[in-house]
Amino acid sequence: MRPGNAIEVSHVSKNFKIYLDKGYTLKEKVLFSNRRRFEERKVLNDISFDVKQGEAVGLIGQNGCGKSTTLKLLTRIMYPDSGTIEMKGRVSSLIELGAGFHPDMSGRENIYINAAIFGLTKKEIDKRLDDIIAFSELEEYIDNPVRTYSSGMYMRLAFAVAINVDADILLIDEILAVGDAGFQAKCLNKLMEIKAAGTTIVIVSHSMGQIEQICERSIWIHEGKIREEGLPREVGPKYLDFMGQKQQAIEVKEEERKKEQKEKEEEKCTQKEKEEEEKHEEEVIKSRWGNGDARITDISILDASGKERSVYRTGDYCKLIINYKVNKVVRDVILGIGIYRSDGVRCYGTNTRIDHLNKINLGEDGFYEIEIPHLLLLQGDYILDFTIESGQNLPVDYFTKAKTLKITSAIEDIGVCRVEHTWIIS
Repeated sequence: MRPGNAIEVSHVSKNFKIYLDKGYTLKEKVLFSNRRRFEERKVLNDISFDVKQGEAVGLIGQNGCGKSTTLKLLTRIMYPDSGTIEMKGRVSSLIELGAGFHPDMSGRENIYINAAIFGLTKKEIDKRLDDIIAFSELEEYIDNPVRTYSSGMYMRLAFAVAINVDADILLIDEILAVGDAGFQAKCLNKLMEIKAAGTTIVIVSHSMGQIEQICERSIWIHEGKIREEGLPREVGPKYLDFMGQKQQAIEVKEEERKKEQKEKEEEKCTQKEKEEEEKHEEEVIKSRWGNGDARITDISILDASGKERSVYRTGDYCKLIINYKVNKVVRDVILGIGIYRSDGVRCYGTNTRIDHLNKINLGEDGFYEIEIPHLLLLQGDYILDFTIESGQNLPVDYFTKAKTLKITSAIEDIGVCRVEHTWIIS
């Protein structure tokens, strides 16, 4: 392996046999030999990537693209048909919920079994047992059979074991999607601690927020090949835009089907209507980061006197006014903002859904305002992103690097923002 690398994946391909039907007994195999028909499907097609020691990498892509297969190859649950995978150090994984758990054994007994699979001795497990149980928050149920556990309890126990084996490499497949919000936040914080300690992390997730929060790099896998890799805040929006256009195409196709059915019933169809529909499809394809149903047209940053400025002091009042044009009615709208330092560090992000401003629909051109009474960013240069999304985070207009902001300050605090506080010394 090259110096500094924890994982090296080189020209890996993997095929699966997809049976149209399959006989399982000898009788079925003899009498119904036609059931053995199958098609060969290439899930991974000559992919290569490296992961540095201590680096966190997110694998993204639509269902069936090969993300989970890649992770299973890394864990050596399965092996590639061609190519090589090299890994350095102890590997811990969370691939499937409750994988390796025996349903009739207690949570405590399953901790010993799972940790032993990861390579820990009984003495090492004894030393970590209390920490594992405490993190899982299952003290009351730890001696109950795990078949009585809910899916959330399964996840708590599996995660608690995986993060306490002192692994050099941690592999996670969408496991953080299970469990309540409080425990998810606890898991994310623990992952950040593990990452800071130098553990290499590879995570599969459909949550771009999780990927951006944990990972330095995203790898987008599409139809078995690496389509793009880079910074999460650059690759993520492109992936969401692709999925948005795909969803838009499905919706357009469904609309076309309904329209065609209606036209047959009413026996009405004009050439003008067809031309307008084709023009709309072209506009969607050419739109910026989204389906183009609405578009941000102008952004102003105003101070307390209503004057537009791009330079502020820490603690100043400012108001953001975002104008938009509506090309097609957008329902269930999410308006968002992201603030990044010039070196790419994500300082803050929020949206109307997080702030419980629901049932927003855009039917005509207009604007919205974001009022910030105290801009508590510390000195530096910042970049602002603005988003219009709909439904389940379908990009309508993802406007990256829309505005720049310079903050000046005499405050010598460290970090990206000023946290208001009071010292009491007695």
